[in-house]
Amino acid sequence: SSGINAEWPLRPGNQPTTGNYGIASLYCGDLDPDITEANLYDKFSQAGPVASIRVCRDLVSKRSLGYAYINFQQALDAERALDTMNYELIKGRPMRLMWSQRDPALRKSGVGNVFIKNLDKSIDNKSLYDTFSVFGNILSCKVAIDERNTSKGYGFVHFETQEAADQAIQKVNGMLLNDKKVFVGRFMTRKERMETLGHPATRFTNIYVKNFGDANLSDEEFQQLFEPFGKIVSCVIMKDDNGKSRGFGFVSYETHEASKKAVESLNGSDVKSCKLYVARAQKKNERQAELREKYEKLKMERLNRYQQGVNLYVKNLDDVIDDARLHEEFSVYGNITSAKVMVDEKTNTKGFGFVCFSSPDEATKAVTEMNGRIIVSKPLFVALAQRKEERKQHLAAQHAVRTQGMPRGFIGHAYSGMIPTNYLMPVAQPRPFMTANQVPRPRWAQQQQQGQMRQQPGAWNMQAVPSVVQVQPRMQGAQGNQRPQSMQSQQAQSMANGAQQRGGRYAQTTVRNPIIPMNELMMGKEPLNAQMLSNARPEEQKQMLGEQLYPIIQSLQPELAGKITGMLLEMENSEILHMLEESTSLNSKVNEAVAVLQAHQQKLAQDQKIAK
Repeated sequence: SSGINAEWPLRPGNQPTTGNYGIASLYCGDLDPDITEANLYDKFSQAGPVASIRVCRDLVSKRSLGYAYINFQQALDAERALDTMNYELIKGRPMRLMWSQRDPALRKSGVGNVFIKNLDKSIDNKSLYDTFSVFGNILSCKVAIDERNTSKGYGFVHFETQEAADQAIQKVNGMLLNDKKVFVGRFMTRKERMETLGHPATRFTNIYVKNFGDANLSDEEFQQLFEPFGKIVSCVIMKDDNGKSRGFGFVSYETHEASKKAVESLNGSDVKSCKLYVARAQKKNERQAELREKYEKLKMERLNRYQQGVNLYVKNLDDVIDDARLHEEFSVYGNITSAKVMVDEKTNTKGFGFVCFSSPDEATKAVTEMNGRIIVSKPLFVALAQRKEERKQHLAAQHAVRTQGMPRGFIGHAYSGMIPTNYLMPVAQPRPFMTANQVPRPRWAQQQQQGQMRQQPGAWNMQAVPSVVQVQPRMQGAQGNQRPQSMQSQQAQSMANGAQQRGGRYAQTTVRNPIIPMNELMMGKEPLNAQMLSNARPEEQKQMLGEQLYPIIQSLQPELAGKITGMLLEMENSEILHMLEESTSLNSKVNEAVAVLQAHQQKLAQDQKIAK
């Protein structure tokens, strides 16, 4: 995170007397997150007039980053604050002051920077400062602490000159501080340590051993196990408060060669029916960094799989399908690197899984062939796997299209246990009141039809309209469309008046809302192709495909045409276009859908018998 400029405003009359802020600016670190510019102003105004104060904050959360800059009007006041207020407590924490170094070149050069380790836990910033201040002017001094504000046992002192740093190394290195022998040396960056000392894996002497909890090894048996490989400096089994082994321990050799030989010989070996794990001992932060790197690598591999289009998502799996069956069904389309059915904590299938191929071509072939295929008793849904963020965006866009641009004549309808809930089913819709000579135009000519007919009272009760309505034969007299608009309006009005006079008898003797077969309405319309589909808006594409599919399916399965059309519309647009061009493929899919619907009806009948 980076800081933002939010300087504390000057009080009236507090105008700076010098334009060189650099020599009158202090850095204030190790601050409590709740410290504000007002708190710092009250504190530092005791040393002299303050020009401005800036607490650095996170750009997003606006939370303090734990450090600030204090600009005095006079350099002497800044120097007085540094000498008298360094490491004073503010909200229970000692603040750390140093001259503000806006140029990072001095900090990064390493000149005058000293590293100290093996410090006693009781040594804090002030104690370290007092110890090393006798060797020269200190620019910065800090003891590293963890998230609980406990010393990590090492720290840094940055002197103004390299001569002062050399003198501190010469005098203090190897001395006892609070009864602990400390190491003091020149600070080296991680890159310099790697170049000078090599990677820790190439020079370790301490090894970590685990997985022997059930072996009940004694300290002597544990040491005898590692003695053949070299001279041991220390050997310990970690135990709990009751003196019982916790199943892991450490062995330190005198040489790296001995420790390396022990790792190579004993890792994976069996000791009293326990398989040992022996490896280089790592510090906690090093182990976390290694695990983090491993996780990022796996994350990138998964990301590359999504981008390359080789990972497939498969849902609507039957309960009897396991990993082996899933692998078997998809293996005919190429080399599968992994096939996994997702299960819950009780190992019950969740009804979906993933199949990963070695190449995008194999995955594409599997999607084309397996999507909609019935395995056991359910039709599979197969598509390229998406990341969670992409899937959310896709579902949100899909929902917006279906709620805002719902195609006329189609509604969302759920058939529990049979097909997904987002299938679109064609249903009959109420139409305007018409005369026998009036033939309703297809909905793509709806704008031309406006003004020719008015909606009349007495519309159908939608609850009584079945999901699939038997299509009535088209009435003769289509030439009525040729008549002038005024004549059509007069006919509509006369029929409406007749309906009011005769009441309910009219509905029994006259076809009130004739439904025209779509295949007759579409006579002469050019076939749908990919170019026409791509030019249409997303919310219109399924409608266009449905208008092409429905009359064809109606000729094959009149009673199930609406349901089957909705099932097929759930497929990809490119596959639907292919079925419209290849009647064999369409017939195959229709037969599969009929089988699913029949199986569903049989299941419902069985459930009703059981309920009775």
